[in-house]
Amino acid sequence: MKTIGYATHSKDSLLEPFNFERRNLRSNDVAIEILYSGICHSDLHQARNDWGFSEYPMVPGHEIIGKVIEIGNDVKKYKVGDTVAVGVMVDSCMECDQCKNNDEQLCRDTFTQTYNTPDRIDKTMTYGGYSKHIVTREEFVLDIPKALDISRAAPILCAGITTYTPLREHKVGPGSRVGVMGLGGLGHMAVKLAVAMGATVTALTTSKNKTQMGLDIGAHKVLVASDTEKMKEAANSLDLIINTVPVKHDISNYIPLLDIRGEMVIVGQFGSLENFTTMPMVFGNNKLSLSVIGGIKMTQELLNFCAEHNIHPECEIIKMDQINDAFNRLAKAEVSGRLVIDMSSLKME
Repeated sequence: MKTIGYATHSKDSLLEPFNFERRNLRSNDVAIEILYSGICHSDLHQARNDWGFSEYPMVPGHEIIGKVIEIGNDVKKYKVGDTVAVGVMVDSCMECDQCKNNDEQLCRDTFTQTYNTPDRIDKTMTYGGYSKHIVTREEFVLDIPKALDISRAAPILCAGITTYTPLREHKVGPGSRVGVMGLGGLGHMAVKLAVAMGATVTALTTSKNKTQMGLDIGAHKVLVASDTEKMKEAANSLDLIINTVPVKHDISNYIPLLDIRGEMVIVGQFGSLENFTTMPMVFGNNKLSLSVIGGIKMTQELLNFCAEHNIHPECEIIKMDQINDAFNRLAKAEVSGRLVIDMSSLKME
């Protein structure tokens, strides 16, 4: 299938139009015309090779909403015309204990990412959602509930599931005291989801300018990290902190906010932390852990949860040719909420 996307050809290159071919459908594949594609901070990390394993040319994008245009002979769940979604994964071994436990993101043989990963069968590199079409294994396609606004649903596929999974694993509900570090793409979703689960939620930010935003999206309280007195008053007030900060940072000022046996889960920055020491944690028997997305079953549960509770990301819709400006804004932390590309702005040549 001939298609077009926007690709970067090196860590220093701008994204530009890129013509390529999607594979022919296998018997269990679904071909999708992409309608909306979310922009994630990890797209920026990958495009600039911040993690050291990027392959080029690269078409980023792993928050995808679209409609089915063709199905393989063995596909049973979907039909042409269905509105569907694709997230971070397009395949896994489906045989290991983790896959059978609906944790495909923890596949023993590694899952196949929506882009920048060799296809499990033909070993060609996958290309992502900054494109007109995508072909995906049926088991990794998701239903979109009719109650969701498809123009704002794409970020649920990464920003949503990345924060929903640790909230669910920690059984967050009424009586839970949850802090959310950062009010960007992931953080604002974490606030909305934790509030909908019944938790008392404190937004933690380094920017006074985001105080009103935190309250507007449902946080019961907003703490500005530079306010030393308020931070001291809030000591031992949280059971769980979801840390969504996507760049290297110091967590030492935030650990005292945790109550005894409280835990911080890092979902934003995968790499080294500044000035990290375990000393602030040891006297509270605190825990520090990391979490990455969630399985397909959990992601479908999340989509249904968002539909039931009318939860949508705060989105700014842009055109495909605005992507380089969008990346610059993302790098400068000038984006509140999430950016989403209207893929109708990308025309086939």
